[in-house]
Amino acid sequence: MLLRSLFVTVSALMLSACAVGPDYARPTPPAASSGPFLSAREGVTTTAPAPNDADPEWWRLYKDPVLDGLVADALAANTDVRVAVARIARARASLREVRGDRLPSTNLGAGATYGRVSEGQVPPGADRTGWQVDAGLTVGYEVDLFGRVSRGIEAARGDVAAAEADADAVRVTVAAETARAYADAASAAERLGVAERIVALLDKSVALTARRAEVGLTTKLDTARIAALRDQRAADIPAIAAERDGALFRLATLTGRSPAELPPIAAERRTTLRLDQPIPVGDGAALLARRPDVAAAERRLAASTARIGVATSDLYPKITLGGSVGQTSGGLGDLFGGGPLRWLLGPLINWNFLNQEGARARIAGAEADTQAALATFDGTVLRALEETETALSSYAHLLDRRTALQSARDQAETAVKITRAQQREGQIDGLVALDAERTFAEAEASLALADARIADAQVDVFRALGGRWNRS
Repeated sequence: MLLRSLFVTVSALMLSACAVGPDYARPTPPAASSGPFLSAREGVTTTAPAPNDADPEWWRLYKDPVLDGLVADALAANTDVRVAVARIARARASLREVRGDRLPSTNLGAGATYGRVSEGQVPPGADRTGWQVDAGLTVGYEVDLFGRVSRGIEAARGDVAAAEADADAVRVTVAAETARAYADAASAAERLGVAERIVALLDKSVALTARRAEVGLTTKLDTARIAALRDQRAADIPAIAAERDGALFRLATLTGRSPAELPPIAAERRTTLRLDQPIPVGDGAALLARRPDVAAAERRLAASTARIGVATSDLYPKITLGGSVGQTSGGLGDLFGGGPLRWLLGPLINWNFLNQEGARARIAGAEADTQAALATFDGTVLRALEETETALSSYAHLLDRRTALQSARDQAETAVKITRAQQREGQIDGLVALDAERTFAEAEASLALADARIADAQVDVFRALGGRWNRS
């Protein structure tokens, strides 16, 4: 009868239970963030896949198997990724710990003592010296009447989701920096080839000018001038080679290797990474759904909101249903001999209602943390929009610049061919030929450098858009 009454009481408490504190509502981003990007122009398209359909392996758009393998190595071995994965495991362990509060707590205890008791504590003639054994089982269950446990689980789930989003952000960064290092190495190799071709062309011009000076068709001054230009361009080669080596060293570190362990195939590409399709960027709403840093900030806001409920529950009674059973005997053999048992069953109410200043201070602290988390979320949204607009604007302007540089390079090539022919026929002097050679050399180098910057800007766009892409 007692157990039945207790069951009815517990059921009524569970049915009437409510979680105190505010219920979480996802914040609304600024209205302007859902529109198209201001900087989406040539080279990009505003069409993009839905966030759940987007492909996270955006680097495959370059169609380079070596890059695919290097990014896979980096995601598997990079130390930053390993740290992020460990933090996910830590958050999940905390969630399991909080979930354990929903289960009954059990405590099994036993003890044995040997000693002498006073004469009045034993029957006449009984032995006053001997063993005393005590064993018992205690069970307790907290009735989550005001949502302390449920809000704690809600907060822990937010922490897990935030840690997972943080890991996604780290993966985006690692993949982007791996692609950037590989692109920098390839671009430097192409620029190195351009510099070497320019030096080879200038070597021919030096030889031609020297032969003309020998027969009196030009002066040694012209030969010295074009030789000086050749040496200036040759001086660019070591600097470009150093840039390439530095990019390869970064690539080794990103993939979890020492520089000596980087596979030779990583350094074989000699052309800058290029895309053969426009970049689909979508709009601001799609961006915020893809960005892992925005997701992490939103989940931390949810966790902070739930912790207000955890703190608020301290204003109300904590009700625990408990029971214990045990036995005390004069020896181990008597413990299980069927002697009398002691048992207790009943609720325990713990309520600090006279001095609640500490609880109210914790509530105020939790509310302040939530306001800070909301401000962090708003700031993350604004930074995401800024980074994307900046990356798209830079990319678009670099494409415009490359178009102009390509035209300048073509015109310079035409001019240098004409001046070389005119110089062979003696129609122009060496200074005119020198100016044409210099213009062509600068145009070739500028175009190669522009291609390198475009590849770098593409990686910035990929990273700004959250690391999810359309493979088609």
